[in-house]
Amino acid sequence: MSQDLMNYDSMTQLALRGVIRDAIRRVIRENGLPGAHHFYITFLTRFPGVDIDEGLVTKYPEEVTIVLEHQYWDLKAHDDSFEVTLKFGGVPKYLSIPYIAITRFHDPSVGFAMQFDPPEEMEDILAPAPNSPPTLAQLQTESAPKLKSVKSNEEQAAPKSAKKTPAKKPTATGKVKVQKERAKKNDAKKDDANKVVSLDAFRKK
Repeated sequence: MSQDLMNYDSMTQLALRGVIRDAIRRVIRENGLPGAHHFYITFLTRFPGVDIDEGLVTKYPEEVTIVLEHQYWDLKAHDDSFEVTLKFGGVPKYLSIPYIAITRFHDPSVGFAMQFDPPEEMEDILAPAPNSPPTLAQLQTESAPKLKSVKSNEEQAAPKSAKKTPAKKPTATGKVKVQKERAKKNDAKKDDANKVVSLDAFRKK
């Protein structure tokens, strides 16, 4: 299969984002959302051209989902972006969002949803930095102690001289020496006994 030099995938996603533009324009034209329709719109907060409150960027550094349903003001749909004012924590905040920054559009009233790939402009921004801090799983793996190298506090505090050394088992040579010493003692006892008997025999005479 030859290379897609027409870039149909990007063209398709751009065309589908046009559906969002047309849906917002209809809401403006009819002065409100028809029936039970309402929109959940997820967009990249750091995409070039996104104009939102800095506090929202700090709170949502990657993406945020807004809802167009009951309370919204000054809704406008341009060719490449739309504007709206919404309340966050009871405080009205202005937003200007390019359609290309949108990653998901959902109308739950009819179960309609569209998912978009992040634009190529955001690949470097969304990708983790080479020297980014390790994840929790990496930290747990790297910091897990190896049982073979771990010593208890008592072992670490005890001096070398206090360590117990295993008792040596008696060797065959040691056993022979013990037996010889016992034999010598027995012979000495016999000699003493013989001497006493001999003395008594001499006295009887």
